[in-house]
Amino acid sequence: MRRSAIGVGVGVALVLVVVGAAPAWAWPPDVQNARDFIATRQGRISFTVIGPKGNAYGYRGDLPAHLASVLKVMLMTAYLRQPSVRDRPLRDSDKELLGPMIRRSDNEDASRVLHMLGPKPLYRLARAAGMHRFHFVADPWGASTDTSGDQARFMYHLDRYIPARHRAYARYLLSHIVASQRWGIAKVQFDAPWKLYFKSGWGSGTGFVSNQVCFLERDGLRVAAAVMIMYSPSQPYAERTLQGTFSRLLRPMPKPA
Repeated sequence: MRRSAIGVGVGVALVLVVVGAAPAWAWPPDVQNARDFIATRQGRISFTVIGPKGNAYGYRGDLPAHLASVLKVMLMTAYLRQPSVRDRPLRDSDKELLGPMIRRSDNEDASRVLHMLGPKPLYRLARAAGMHRFHFVADPWGASTDTSGDQARFMYHLDRYIPARHRAYARYLLSHIVASQRWGIAKVQFDAPWKLYFKSGWGSGTGFVSNQVCFLERDGLRVAAAVMIMYSPSQPYAERTLQGTFSRLLRPMPKPA
């Protein structure tokens, strides 16, 4: 396969186009449709999609953005990888931290997890996942930065980094986000067999930062994506931008062979 990189606009922009024969289900997302939509929206927007065969497609995929609560997926994963946790059943105390942190994005629990871990496990996870642009900021931790490219690849391969005995629990949390936080990609209508696992990050409702990372599965296929937005006029505006971007990128979804 050949890949071509095309610079677009101001700053760093990247579009990866896969050329050549491929199975019918190795579908490309509709990058151009999403970019046309983004051109009508305010804010600095970047995205990356990883297709079923691991091909990457994106726009400004190397552009750093604040992670906000998207960092909590890394916190959950680093917590579950601890030597003191990875080989034993989860206790109620573990679930009382991780459940609220992911399902309703509780910041106090995230701070407790971070206090227990420190930054080193996050950097070890980032190295294992090839997250070359990840940068941790201690205060506030939501100001930590990464790119949509790193985050989409991380979500695509998430099962690799979570100990096998804890994967089902992690997947449960990411698929049971509370109703009040099911916006953006959670409002996109996919074919029924596709199951969504996702996490959002946002800046206290201001629109300063609004991100979503996800993966979707169906019949052995997986697609992962990250859309990262800085400087939206408001949080509701950013939510509409996220929904519109994901809906254009990911519909129609690939069909099983």
